[in-house]
Amino acid sequence: MPHFTVVPVKDRAQSSYDSLEGVNWVDYRDTGQDYHDHQDTVSSDGHGNHKEDSPFLNSADAASKKNDFYDRNLALFEEELDIRPKVSSLLSRLVNYTNITQGAKEHEEEESTEASRRKTPKSPNMGTLMGVYLPCLQNIFGVILFLRLTWIVGMAGIMQSLLIVLMCCSCTMLTAISMSAIATNGVVPAGGAYFMISRSLGPEFGGAVGLCFYLGTTFASAMYILGAIEIFLKYLVPQAAIFHTTNSLGGDSAMLNNMRVYGSICLTLMAVVVFVGVKYVNKLASLFLACVIISIVSIYAGAIKSMTHPPEFPICMLGNRTLVRDRFDVCAKTVTEGNITMPSQLWDTFCQSGNMSSAQCDDYFIQNNVTEIQGIPGLGSGIIRENMWGNYLQKGEILEKAGLQSVDAHGAMDNFGMYVSADIATSFTLLVGIFFPSATGIMAGSNRSGDLRDAQKSIPVGTILAITTTSLVYLSSVVLFGSCIEGVVLRDKFGDAVRKNLVVGTLSWPSPWVIVIGSFFSTVGAGLQSLTGAPRLLQAIAKDNIIPFLRVFGHGKTNGEPTWALLLTGLIAELGILIASLDMVAPILSMFFLMCYLFVNLACAVQTLLRTPNWRPRFKYYHWALSFLGMSMCLALMFISSWYYAIVAMGIAGMIYKYIEYQGAEKEWGDGIRGLSLSAARYALLRLEVGPPHTKNWRPQLLVLLKLDEDLHVKYPRLLTFASQLKAGKGLTIVGSVIQGNFLDSYGEMQAAEQAIKNMMEIERVKGFCQVVVASKVREGVVHLIQSCGLGGMKHNTVVMGWPYGWRQSEDPRAWKTFINTVRCTTAAHLALMVPKNVSFYPSNHERFTDGSIDVWWIVHDGGMLMLLPFLLKQHKVWRKCKMRIFTVAQMDDNSIQMKKDLATFLYQLRIEAEVEVVEMHDSDISAYTYERTLMMEQRSQMLRQMRLSSAERQREAQLVKDRHSLVRMGSLYSDEEEEVVEAPPEKVQMTWTREKCEAERRNRNNAPENFRELMSLKPDQSNVRRMHTAVKLNEVIVNRSHDARLVLLNMPGPPRNTEGDENYMEFLEVLTEGLERVLLVRGGGREVITIYS
Repeated sequence: MPHFTVVPVKDRAQSSYDSLEGVNWVDYRDTGQDYHDHQDTVSSDGHGNHKEDSPFLNSADAASKKNDFYDRNLALFEEELDIRPKVSSLLSRLVNYTNITQGAKEHEEEESTEASRRKTPKSPNMGTLMGVYLPCLQNIFGVILFLRLTWIVGMAGIMQSLLIVLMCCSCTMLTAISMSAIATNGVVPAGGAYFMISRSLGPEFGGAVGLCFYLGTTFASAMYILGAIEIFLKYLVPQAAIFHTTNSLGGDSAMLNNMRVYGSICLTLMAVVVFVGVKYVNKLASLFLACVIISIVSIYAGAIKSMTHPPEFPICMLGNRTLVRDRFDVCAKTVTEGNITMPSQLWDTFCQSGNMSSAQCDDYFIQNNVTEIQGIPGLGSGIIRENMWGNYLQKGEILEKAGLQSVDAHGAMDNFGMYVSADIATSFTLLVGIFFPSATGIMAGSNRSGDLRDAQKSIPVGTILAITTTSLVYLSSVVLFGSCIEGVVLRDKFGDAVRKNLVVGTLSWPSPWVIVIGSFFSTVGAGLQSLTGAPRLLQAIAKDNIIPFLRVFGHGKTNGEPTWALLLTGLIAELGILIASLDMVAPILSMFFLMCYLFVNLACAVQTLLRTPNWRPRFKYYHWALSFLGMSMCLALMFISSWYYAIVAMGIAGMIYKYIEYQGAEKEWGDGIRGLSLSAARYALLRLEVGPPHTKNWRPQLLVLLKLDEDLHVKYPRLLTFASQLKAGKGLTIVGSVIQGNFLDSYGEMQAAEQAIKNMMEIERVKGFCQVVVASKVREGVVHLIQSCGLGGMKHNTVVMGWPYGWRQSEDPRAWKTFINTVRCTTAAHLALMVPKNVSFYPSNHERFTDGSIDVWWIVHDGGMLMLLPFLLKQHKVWRKCKMRIFTVAQMDDNSIQMKKDLATFLYQLRIEAEVEVVEMHDSDISAYTYERTLMMEQRSQMLRQMRLSSAERQREAQLVKDRHSLVRMGSLYSDEEEEVVEAPPEKVQMTWTREKCEAERRNRNNAPENFRELMSLKPDQSNVRRMHTAVKLNEVIVNRSHDARLVLLNMPGPPRNTEGDENYMEFLEVLTEGLERVLLVRGGGREVITIYS
């Protein structure tokens, strides 16, 4: 049996891999940190392998596991294992991942590496009940249930109250379904709604809604504090009031001032508690929750007990009007002391002093009887029939019981304070706005996702169960209140008719104090929770760095507590406390929470409809229609409760959105709005593909060809300035450039060039796209750009390119050959062409022409481009004040007067205002100047050709010595292809001279005078003379008429069909534009671009 010996072989290449980081690169996109320049996150190794940010997790031990790169079974992939990790190593990192809550970064920075190694991270261990269900219950049940729900039932009636509760709870339930889908679609760090919305809809929406959620939470703290102070001053210690009313009508203002003073004190104390230690707030949370549950249980117990033994809370009625019970002792007009009938305190209040027979009394008091009815008739009394329908009141309207007999008489205003009256005007919409905050608080579970054992299971189950529980409690409470309590008591907001008792407390068992004390502590606890949560939310937004002016609020104490954010939260909450009315503050925070819920629903709907590959929620019971329904309900509730608050809230969110957009939040969070943009773009592109645009819709879609210098800077930035002035932000602009070289070697250079162009585009305010291609020859790269730029119907139809300056002085013909080749390519592709000459003299975007003209020389009809371009330029502020002049050329046999009339009519129908002028060009003999100019042009061409020929001869001779197999290349020695290649200077070659070579060299030298004589005797080609004549004559006319014009546009003649005359073509263009400061040569694309029809 053979045996094997394993010999360890050291891998020579191992040392070169020691520095590889692989997936140790951190992706900051989901942590809310900046990654400033996306170009820095991709690098190339020269072989087309690009290292990118890892979309996976941070692996600190990637370097220690470098031996993984050399698995023998994966030898085929070993060169790429640093950027494409093995599945096994990736899975091991995913398993070891523990989610760190947002805002914990500063704790990590404080601790040293050694300390962090010693400490094992505490694994999250909270379940559904403790982690989601109970926190949601505590946040949802609040001040409205105890202080306002009875009043809402009394005003709206049982049916409308059920509708209000159903609307609000349905809205939050639909939002919870959408939130569950988002929360189970991957790991959600602690950031709650803000994190979910910003990562689903992008930084703009995220910032806007995050701030709305923050403001809502801050005003919620103000509302809870006002509720606590109301319980304190009205029901616990009424003697603590600082301000007292001097008359019966001034009670409201005194109460509001008391609320402001005590509310500010309470807010300060709470802020100090939060600042000193959040852990105390969290420890007290269970106590506050117990208070809430005990209070609710006592209500149900009292309602059940009222079936047999209703509590004794008699109400005193004068006629059908309800009296304030604590203003008198006995509910009667007279009292009997012994055998003597004496006037009661009630009599003394309504009547002036005197005996009973002669006293002057209030008319209403005299004509109506005083009766006493039961305030809590009980569950079996049938009072539900009277409370079924609404009874809305105006401010100051007295509470009346419909069934009692009453004589309508005018009562004295002095006695108005004796009656229980409405303190505010009520309506269905107002009650919706006041009740909605009692349905909020559904985000408590998602905020704690970092502490949950299985967040993706606990958040949906716990939140939906909590909403179901609270909804059932609210619905049953509405029915119980309407079935047990008298209508006038329900409508009595502050319990004036039941001796200043809390109305819901009158129903509770065993004592009203259970509700009063329980609701006070639960309200204080909710206020503390809001004051704790709001600063952390602001800190999370500030740390994401999408709103620059909030950056300071990202800092805090050394342990990460958001000190500055807490200070701002306290100041905003103080504004709510200064409002001092619970009924005024509640609709404000309703708006902000509704706005937040609206966008949660929108995020879920957008992600569902787009079907993005990453949208794979574990929670399956969602649908885009439910999300849209939830979104519609949120919007409807906003406008139902208060349309002006809704507009203000949307305005605030809109301003924040535009601010973040304007600041340019360079965040890539894989959000849904980006996906929505892609879907919309795809749909629009497919629609554009139907056919070419109608002439009415035609506008120049530009491809701007830029030249870069050796440092990759834009050589002529004014080309971009001209493009921005022409486009004014409309339509398509693609800025292209070519880098000569090999793509694999020049990838980094290409990215740098692209970034340089993008920076210049931003400076020049050009809104468009950038495309840089790498090609072995510039000419080929330009052709690639012309052919392949754009997508579908969104392609360029016009090419803008610079003039090849200095082509006459250069011995290298490639510059002008590339130029002419581009002209030919645009013509072949049926694209329009614009060549701004002397572009450095063109105005910048900051200049303004206050006078002058744009002159159009319309020599041949080229589709109407010459008419359209000045009109588009005049839309820009630089050219707006310039007038437009159109010149056309008439030959000898043309009727110039008729031509002018026709042209004026044509322009009138085009709706273009311009001066019209027809220039007559008489037939004249070709001048000696023209002939001389043509001769010089041809002699120069011939001389350069001979110079290139002799240079090529020398190089060929050297090449023959170096390479015997160069005969193949000799055939293409003088072709254009060879001229494109940049030849390296030939090495010094030692040549062996023979007799034949000596004679050949001597013969070449003798031929030089003959070549010169040949140049001198050269006669110019007649077609060239004619073309030069046209160029000279046109130039004379144009310079004569337009020498002071701000810009001259003229038709660009096409290049010759025979490529041998290319150099002459450049000379003709030079002659045509001589003496003009700014010239725009325009060549149409072979189609009409302007029409007289509407």
